[in-house]
This record gives sequence, C-alpha cells and structure tokens, in this order.
Amino acid sequence: MSDAPARSAGTSRSAPPRPGAVVAVLALAGITVSLMQTLVIPIVPELPGYLHASASDAAWAVTATLLAAAVATPVAGRLGDMFGKRRLLMAGLVLLVAGSVVCALSDALVPMIVGRALQGLAAAVVPLGISIMRDELPPEQLAGSTALMSASLGVGGALGLPAAAFLADHYDWHVLFWTSASLGAVALALVLSLVPESSVRTGGRFDLVGALGIAVGLVPLLLAVSKGADWGWGSGTTLGLFALAVVTLVSWGFFELRTAAPLVDLRTTARRQVLFTNLASIAFGFSMFAMSLVLPQLLQLPTQTGYGLGRSMLTVGLVMAPQGLVMMATAPVSAMVTRARGPRTTLMIGAVIVAAGYFLNIALMSEVWQLVLVSCVIGAGVGFAYGAMPALIMGAVPPSETAAANSLNTLMRSIGTSAASAVAGVVLAQMTVSLGGHALPSENGFKVVMAIGGGAAVVAFFLASLLPRHRPATPEPAAEPLEPSAETVS
Repeated sequence: MSDAPARSAGTSRSAPPRPGAVVAVLALAGITVSLMQTLVIPIVPELPGYLHASASDAAWAVTATLLAAAVATPVAGRLGDMFGKRRLLMAGLVLLVAGSVVCALSDALVPMIVGRALQGLAAAVVPLGISIMRDELPPEQLAGSTALMSASLGVGGALGLPAAAFLADHYDWHVLFWTSASLGAVALALVLSLVPESSVRTGGRFDLVGALGIAVGLVPLLLAVSKGADWGWGSGTTLGLFALAVVTLVSWGFFELRTAAPLVDLRTTARRQVLFTNLASIAFGFSMFAMSLVLPQLLQLPTQTGYGLGRSMLTVGLVMAPQGLVMMATAPVSAMVTRARGPRTTLMIGAVIVAAGYFLNIALMSEVWQLVLVSCVIGAGVGFAYGAMPALIMGAVPPSETAAANSLNTLMRSIGTSAASAVAGVVLAQMTVSLGGHALPSENGFKVVMAIGGGAAVVAFFLASLLPRHRPATPEPAAEPLEPSAETVS
C-alpha cells in the first residue's frame, strides 16, 4: 500500500467555502455521538423493570454499546481512509439514528441491546471528523478545530447527563431515544449539506481477516474487564476471556505485520510519537472516567453516611455539566499552546492539571460547590490533553492513514475508560461501610479511587515526556491528491 493519497474517480477536490460551518457541524456530530455514553445512566436502576429482565441482563444495554464501539472504531477508520471519511461518518450517523429508533420502540431486552449496539457502531464519528478537518481546513485553523472535535468526546457526555436526567424525570423513558434520534437526524442532514467529501484515499483492499481478528480479540478483553467484577476476577469465564483475548490479539498482530494492506499499520503505530501518544491516551481515558464514577456516587449517597450529599440524579447532571463547558472553552487555549510550544507540552500541561484536580478532590469532597470546582479543573486538564492528541497523531502519520490512526487513538481512550470502571468497581466493592443493612462505598474507598485517578494522570505526564521534542505545532497540509491509480477504489 502506498502512502501517497489518491483521487477517487469522479471526486473533485475543492476547499470548503465555509470552514467555520464545517467545524461546527462536525463538532455537533461528535457531541451527538458522545451523548450515547450518558444517555441511559439516569434510567439504569429502572431498566430491569422497563425491560422485564434481571439487573445483570439489563446491564447489557450499557455493555453492548461499549463492545460495538470498540470493534467499529478501528474498522470504520480504515474504511474511511479507503472509501471516503465523510461517507463513513454519515454511515455512522445513520446507524445512530436507526439504533435510537429501535430503542425508542422497544419494551424488551433483546431489541434494546440491538439498538444500543447500533448506537455504539457510530463511535468512529469523532476520529473521522478530525480526519476530515485535516484534509479540508486551512493549516492555521487545524489545531483549534481538531482540539474542539476531540474535546467533543467529553463535552457530549457531560452535557448529556443533566439533559437525560431531566427528560427521564419528566417524560416517558422512550423520549430519551426519540431525542437522540432527532439529534442524529439533524447532524446527518447538516453533514450532508455542509461537509465536503475528501478526495484523499488510500485505495487497496479491505483487510477482512484483520477486522475479524481485532473484533475477536477486543470483545473478550473488554467483556472480561467490564463484567469481571460480576463474574469474579478469578472465575473460569473471566480468565478464559482474558486468555482468548491475549492469544487472539498476539496472533492478529503477527498477521497484520505480514499482510500487504493491514487494517492497522502496526509499524506506523510503533513509531515513538504514535506509540507514546496512544499509551498516554489510555491513562487519560482512565483519569477522565474515574471522576465520572466517583462524583455521581458521592452526590447521591445518603447524608447519613457522613460524606454523601443526598442529591438527585438531575443535580448530579448539573454538577457535571460545567465540566463539558470548560472542556469546550479550553480547546482554543490548548490549540494556542500547541502552536506556540508544540502538542507534547500541551499534553504534559493537561496531565498536570488533571492530577492536581484529583488530589484537590481528596481534600474537597464535602460540598456541592467543591465537586463542581473539581470537575471543572479535571475537565480543563482533559480538554488540554484531548486537544493535543490529534496533533500528535497527525504529525506522525501520512494523510492517507489519518482516519485509521485517529480511530486507534480513540480506541485507546475507550480502553482506558473501561479499565477505570473495572478498577473503581473493585476498590469501591472492597472498601465499604454498612448503613441500614446495606453495604455502601466508604469515604476512604472514594479517596483511593481519586488517588489512583491522579496517579494515572502522573503516568500520562511521564509518557508524554517521552515524546519527541519540538514537533511542528500543526501537521503539514495534505498533499494534493494524485491521479487515480490501479488500486484506487471508486
């Protein structure tokens, strides 16, 4: 496979007349997709009753989205590089709308799981949007635009929680999914109208064996991580899934190194800048999600515990919402630092801010305003980091591999969030207090999780320090596509 981009037959390249509109539409699409992370959180306790299923079975409505997103993200990124990033982005939004409609019409477990899996298949919209920006935007606008698009992963989740809680409190729960279907349809129409298709294509054949291999490797890995606490970390099921994941992913890696057109170019992934950015992304994903697990529980636990604040889910959403606004506001600041000092420095600053936020949280956790402050500090750090990651990735890969590389980076963040959920679950399940005959997470348990979250940010700082120095502030603009080659797919 050649690194040189190729022009698809019948595709003409032209600069978008309104770059600002392109950025706004792509950011809206990213926020819409990231809303799926928190859409069902307000109704999780009631899902067993709504779906006439046990609590463990109803939890698959959450797990299905995670698994589908993990598999779809690298596959959609590679397909986007081959057949058109806008085309795959629109396909993702179509799947999101379809999944939302299925969930909105369902009152049983199986269709709900199917619908949530379809929603998860749209997860590649954010990395695809970043890749479109690289191909279509003027170089001077690229750093700020990609920072905003990358931050939309957290913005949608933070802003979606209070909105979902409000809708769940005041309307039938199906309204949540009709709302997400409507937002997806609006985003799809705007992308169709305002976002151009990039002519930067790799061509070649799709690596079907590689796609199946990464799916067979990732699904048991994430399933074991997300369900290990329920099944038992030492159970045969959990250990068997881990073993299957390791064997499959190692075999998949050997296969990818030997195939001419791999799903994931592991040689590119092994480059110092890409490798350490992806490792730092796992640590940042862990740090970001650890806070999302701790703060809602602290807010909702009864005041009789001495540390719980006894608030409603709507209050939880309102406390978390400013974090999303801070991430959005931090995106242009992150871009300015990246232009002035390079994305490595920006990533390190983000890690320091996130670590400071967690260690501040250990001391400040007794009042609502304190938790708002902590969430905003951590949100600012995540905004810095998420803004730097696309610049680091795109500064190290050719334009023809942008979508695949960004998608892999997004997958690394998801692995970090899954690990955070597992670790926090183990800690909070082991460190408990008894209240009214019920075991509840203890105050020290929350402090331990926060300390681990801060430690993950310190690890991210160390990994970022290993990145090459003095990288360009923004990637070089994409080269003018060549004439069609024999491998180009029209």
